Amino acid sequence: MSASVQLAIAGALGRMGRAIAAAADAREGVAVAARFDRPSAADPDLIPRDQALGRVQVVVDFTNGEASAELAIQAAARGGPALVIGSTGFTPEQDAIVRAAAERIAIVKSGNYSLGVNVLMGLVARAAEALSADAYDIEVFEAHHRRKIDAPSGTALMLGEAAAKGRARALADLAVRVRDGITGPRETGTIGFSVMRGGGIVGEHSVVFAAEDEILTLSHSARDRGLFARGAVEAALWVAGRPPGLYDMQDVLGF
Repeated sequence: MSASVQLAIAGALGRMGRAIAAAADAREGVAVAARFDRPSAADPDLIPRDQALGRVQVVVDFTNGEASAELAIQAAARGGPALVIGSTGFTPEQDAIVRAAAERIAIVKSGNYSLGVNVLMGLVARAAEALSADAYDIEVFEAHHRRKIDAPSGTALMLGEAAAKGRARALADLAVRVRDGITGPRETGTIGFSVMRGGGIVGEHSVVFAAEDEILTLSHSARDRGLFARGAVEAALWVAGRPPGLYDMQDVLGF
């Protein structure tokens, strides 16, 4: 029986590209019909991006902000396929390109495709709402492998957004991403970010609510990047045939 959803993988030779291929092979109802990567990549299984876009219903893309924005432009110009974007490190301009493309095609864009992380986001928002900014400082900790090129991670920023939402504020008004030198005392209500890069760490995230007399920590540990690949494949199945719009993993999971 033929698969109901034909899938293409962008960045197919990368670590996530290979993990997505494995997850798709293990999932009924989806088949990898095309793989593409950088034009300079040499692999007999790869085809040009434009050719891949004409073969499939959904492209899963875990490359980088620049490549994802260009992919969104090309897909929107054709009126499809739908996209599942897991890239992080977008500039404001690249993010705006993806948003504009979502007016013409369906796009799922998330900094993390883990079920556990998306549950964690809801818990963080509730905790931030319940614990006052005057008494509880918020710090987001994250750690990833040495090859990750952006910081803070997309997941860390999602958790920061959840905390800011819980306090009915914009993260841009509260975020402290860097501390160096004599910084002075912490400003009340700010949301700090702490980053580690090293070794082969798949992904560690914690949100700490620190008061004078207690500390609450909400955390998530990823053990295998296949976790994210399986979530991305589920998002691909969900978004196939959806109307144009910008969706996230919360929509996919029905949260």
